[in-house]
Amino acid sequence: MRPLVLAAALALTATGCGATVEPSATTDAKAVTLTNCGREVTFDKVPERVVTNDVGITELMFALGLEDRMAGFAMPDDKGDLSGVPWKDGYEKVKWLSKDQLTKENVLDARADLVFAGWNYGFREDGGFTPDALKKLGIPSYILTESCRNGRTKSSRGIMEPLEALYADLTNLGKLFGVEKRAAGLIAGFKKQVAAVRAQIPAGGARPTVFLYDSGQDQPFTSGRYAAPDQIISEAGGTNLMHDVADSWTTVGWESVVARDPDVIVICDYGDVGAEQKKDFLLSYAPLRDVSAVKHRRIVVLDYVDLVESPRNPAAIARLGAYLRTVGTDG
Repeated sequence: MRPLVLAAALALTATGCGATVEPSATTDAKAVTLTNCGREVTFDKVPERVVTNDVGITELMFALGLEDRMAGFAMPDDKGDLSGVPWKDGYEKVKWLSKDQLTKENVLDARADLVFAGWNYGFREDGGFTPDALKKLGIPSYILTESCRNGRTKSSRGIMEPLEALYADLTNLGKLFGVEKRAAGLIAGFKKQVAAVRAQIPAGGARPTVFLYDSGQDQPFTSGRYAAPDQIISEAGGTNLMHDVADSWTTVGWESVVARDPDVIVICDYGDVGAEQKKDFLLSYAPLRDVSAVKHRRIVVLDYVDLVESPRNPAAIARLGAYLRTVGTDG
């Protein structure tokens, strides 16, 4: 790791929207109360040793210029090339704690004073790594808004539109760490970027239906209306095939995919099974042979971090929008 030079990091961290970074908040600031997953949570001080789980959550911190407030992150090494991202300096400056999910042990070893993770993005009942368990250890948590449990079932997630979840987290983190101007600048830039894509959607035409394929052969894992792909697809000019599913990331049946006949399939690229293997499966899977997206080979690939809540979502909207504008819906 290169030595962390705080002044240089604050001055030079890439933002993607030209926002100015305020000086880091002081540790003697007053307590901050935020609304997180529908609950008011009070933080007695500004965290100084934040530990994050997974790439999207980690890059939210980097986008806000908060590398100096981080003690480390956990992330599998299957999330693509990190050397060319706007926040690549963050990966060089902050310790990679684990190539698996966070555990109590590595959080304690890092002397964390805040864990920023999400349900199924680190927090899990299996293994007892939950906000309540961390609270018993004296470690507060912040939960990724995309992953908030909504109470419809034991595990269903999502309480607001995906981009609103992104903006809510940026706003909350900006308030907590005293970088509210930075957060507001990022949000304004993202909204402008998304609006520019929306303005290019052809008026009056039918929107292509898009199926998000994450993984799974017996049953596909996909996005309902509360995961980031739903609004990425919508703002790009399409319609999420599973928009009616009141959950974020979830499993559906292939029969529903076939019946709804998507015009386009978006592959989420990550994991041991790469995008080309996923594409080969979709093109050779007999039940899908008459699906329009498969017949016409309208399959596009986006990275995992593009498709989970992250500061890369607006750029993903722009890339998908450019592709969808080339797609007809006449079968």
